[in-house]
Amino acid sequence: MTVTKTSVLVLDCAEPEALAEFYASLLDAEIQVVSDPDFVELVGHNGVHLAIRRDHGYAPPSWPRPDDAQQAHLRILVAHGDLDEAEREAVSLGAMPMEAKANGGLRGVRFYADPAGHSFSLAVPPRDEPAGRGEEAP
Repeated sequence: MTVTKTSVLVLDCAEPEALAEFYASLLDAEIQVVSDPDFVELVGHNGVHLAIRRDHGYAPPSWPRPDDAQQAHLRILVAHGDLDEAEREAVSLGAMPMEAKANGGLRGVRFYADPAGHSFSLAVPPRDEPAGRGEEAP
């Protein structure tokens, strides 16, 4: 018998409430406070489920230093025609643009750091992406 499962991405940071506000605004999600003051969950439309956990010794990931380099990032999908507007919204909420290796021409993926330093990308789904423009690490 298979046990029913679901998953949630948990981001560590120093201030979970502030980071939860950033992602709730960016993803049009609702913040759900649980009984643990160091843990906040976000639930939104289209299956968004993200959690933020306080880490009292938190240090932001870095790129490209190998000792504490990025291990994963959140990829947020947007329609091709909405990429510029999604970028403006993310930056207005506090996201910091990160340079990508390939910056020329049309870009179907754009990289940012959230206010706590986690990397994430705004990306056009592969079926909408121009040929030859896959995702590359910043």
